[in-house]
This record gives sequence, C-alpha cells and structure tokens, in this order.
Amino acid sequence: MDFVDWGPKLFNALLAVAIFVAVVGLLLIVVDRAPKRGHDKYQLALFLLPALFMLGVGLVIPAIRTTILSFTNAAGDFVGFDNYVWMFTEDESLVTIRNTIIWTVLTPILATGIGLIYAILIDKARTEAISKSLVFMPMAISFVGAGIIWKFMYAYRGGGNEQIGLINQLIVWFGGEPTQLLLDPPLNTFLLILVMVWIQAGFAMVVLSAAIKGIPADIVEAARIDGVTPWSMFWQVTVPSIRGSLIVVLSTITISVLKVFDIVRTMTAGNFDTSVLANEMYTQAFRFREPGRGAALALFLFVLVIPLVLYQVRVLRQREETR
Repeated sequence: MDFVDWGPKLFNALLAVAIFVAVVGLLLIVVDRAPKRGHDKYQLALFLLPALFMLGVGLVIPAIRTTILSFTNAAGDFVGFDNYVWMFTEDESLVTIRNTIIWTVLTPILATGIGLIYAILIDKARTEAISKSLVFMPMAISFVGAGIIWKFMYAYRGGGNEQIGLINQLIVWFGGEPTQLLLDPPLNTFLLILVMVWIQAGFAMVVLSAAIKGIPADIVEAARIDGVTPWSMFWQVTVPSIRGSLIVVLSTITISVLKVFDIVRTMTAGNFDTSVLANEMYTQAFRFREPGRGAALALFLFVLVIPLVLYQVRVLRQREETR
C-alpha cells in the first residue's frame, strides 16, 4: 500500500487527535479561569460535556436509529410492526426466543449454584488458592476460544474411525455408539449452555467466596454453639448473609447470557435449532440482508436487558447504603 492509500487515513487520524487535544486543553483553560463562586459545579458541567457528547453519539443516536430501522423492511420502506409480528409468529424466531429463555433460566442458576458449592467446599482448605485458580481459569479464555475447545470435546468421527472428541470417546468406552451431539435438538442447546456454565462458574465462585469470607465470625460461632447442622448453617446463615452477592452474580451472568453470541456462532452458527437472540440478530441483518428484522431483535434484546441492569444498580446502591 503506497502513500496515496494510507496518507488520507493518517491525516484524518492525526486531525482527530489534534481536535481532541485542543478540546481538552480548551476545557482546562476555561475551568482554570472559571469564577471561584460555584466553581465546582461549573467545573463538573464542563468536564461532563465530552462524556455526554460521546454517550449521545455512541449510544443514544444508534438506539434511535435502530428503533426506526426496526419498522422498515430490507428495501428501507416503512412496514409498521411487521418485523415484530414476524418475531413472535414465525417458527424460526419462536425457537430462537425459546432457546434464549432456556439459556437465561438455566445458565445463571447452574453457574451460580456450582460456584457457590465449590466456594463452600474449598473454603479454608490447604489447596484453596490452587483450586480457585483452576476453576477461574476458563474466565481468561475468550468465548470464541471456549467454543472451539468444546467443539473438539463434542467432535464426532463416523465410519468406524477413532474418536477425537472426548465425549464420544467416553460413550464408546462405555459400549455406546458415537453420535453427532451438536446436530440433535434440544440436546445441542444444553451442550452449548454447558460451555457458558463452565466459563461463568469461576466468576461466581470468586465473588461468592469473598462474600462467604466476609460473614462475621461471631455469627458463625453463635450458630455452631447452638448446634446447627451443616445444612442448616448453609440455609440459615450462609445464604442470608451473602444474599446481596448472590443477586449481583445472578443478574450479571443473566445479562451476559442474554447477549451471548460467540459460543453459538463458533460451535453451530445457530443451525440445528440452537440460535439465540444475539446470533439471530446478526444472521438476519448480515446474512439474510434483513436489517429491519435484525434491528427488531436488537431492540427486543435491549428491552430485556434494561430491567436487569436497573435492578442490579438498585441492589448495589442498597448494599452501599447498609455499609
């Protein structure tokens, strides 16, 4: 590539940096010369302007455009609520919504439950640090990387060939017949969910383990003096004491699940009745050239996420107030 090709791009990049530096410098000068009376409010307002501008450009305007786009067809003509009618009436989209509901219900419960059990079992154990590292390790892997790893785990080879997938090899060792696990609904959906649980269990374990260690020792000691059983200790002491952390973990994982895309795209591309909202949004907008339907799915996903975000913010504020 010669200078003619990358020269204008370099010039535009330098110009953008220069404008940014100039705006920041101007803000600093204005704030420094601002009147002392009401200085804090004036300073806060000036420094918020760039953030509000970027928020409008990066979030508000795209949200408005997406909303408008959801009422149009592939040709850009206004079609009213046709895209939303399609979303809730066509078999393909209904399967997508059904899968998303299954993901949203099972994944947070399983990941949080596994993380909580593991945090309790290894609490104050000699190998606690190593055990936590092993469980948390999948969090360091991208969703695409995890999808590729588990796709090999579920791999199938027919014609009497030796299996390279661990799951099918285990089936063969126990006398069963290998099968194409990712092709059979609804089993394939649950196998994809297992990947997400594998990733998120480490996050749940770390947060809940820290919450368990934060339980006052006098409460635990009083319960032991009263002679409570380990099961009663779990339900009557541990769970109520970490309720706030449990809610945060559940809502955080739920938000991640609602927008899951990479795992499904990598492992099945949404085929064989495994698609979810985020994947179907991409498929409709870019593969089928139906941006209106993709926008409708995106808006529906946005509406589902908002209540969870607001609830999580409310819980965090309540926790801060009680400290």
